[in-house]
Amino acid sequence: MPRTCPALDIRFVPEAETALDLRDRLVAGLDDFQPTAIEEATTTWRVFFDSPDARDRALGWLRGLDDPRVAVEAIDVEDEDWARRSQADLRPIRVGRIVVTPPWSLEDARREAGVDDMLIVVVPSRGFGTGHHASTRLCLALLQEISVRGRSVLDIGTGSGVLALAAARMGASAVTAVDNDSDAIGAARENIALNGIDVPFRLQRADFRTLRDARADIVVANLTGNLLRRAAADVVGCLNPAGDVIVSGVLAEEQSGVVAAFESAGAKLRATKAEDEWVGLRFGS
Repeated sequence: MPRTCPALDIRFVPEAETALDLRDRLVAGLDDFQPTAIEEATTTWRVFFDSPDARDRALGWLRGLDDPRVAVEAIDVEDEDWARRSQADLRPIRVGRIVVTPPWSLEDARREAGVDDMLIVVVPSRGFGTGHHASTRLCLALLQEISVRGRSVLDIGTGSGVLALAAARMGASAVTAVDNDSDAIGAARENIALNGIDVPFRLQRADFRTLRDARADIVVANLTGNLLRRAAADVVGCLNPAGDVIVSGVLAEEQSGVVAAFESAGAKLRATKAEDEWVGLRFGS
């Protein structure tokens, strides 16, 4: 029997297709149910979850909104269907000197890459991290604004591992990638093998808030605004002295709350980048 993933299809009526207030509200509310990925299109979102229970609780919340602008349906998506659609749609993307490509476009990416570019091969999976989401691109851009070579890196919520792989390509002395999703760890392990990484690379399935021995010179966390705000002290607590923290998954309306939480934890805002409604932030200790 094919493996399936619990998901929700959220459909917008035509007049709600550009309603950013509604979409921002949905993103913030869905965060409480810890979706593993959200495929965003103009008329429909597909939201993936770790378990049917989380999916069904999110379904109840959405129906409780009683908003006539959206309709929601619970579905189960075959993993093969995800892969087939990903192969049809995803192409290489560039962020500065970093080019992220699916395996089937590697040769095209190599031909187009410059001598100083860094190629990262990522197999699409049910999580952010292929580079095609704005929050991932913001993290990649901010990572290229600091010195990575010779420094240790911790990637919190690694997903497919693209940010950890980028840090390794940029010369990190050691990389630790953490996620509480076993599927994400499996995807990251596959991508590490595809990229031939030659620096010490540790994968760990864990809730980063329970880590006691994880310390790094650079911490990258592409999560959600709500989680980052609540766990700012835990993220900063993973940082070595004179370190850098890069975070994204933050909506523009959440920026002030996230910044306040990190500054309360002892970090100082150093840089901000924005793309569409998303924000990336870099803090220093």
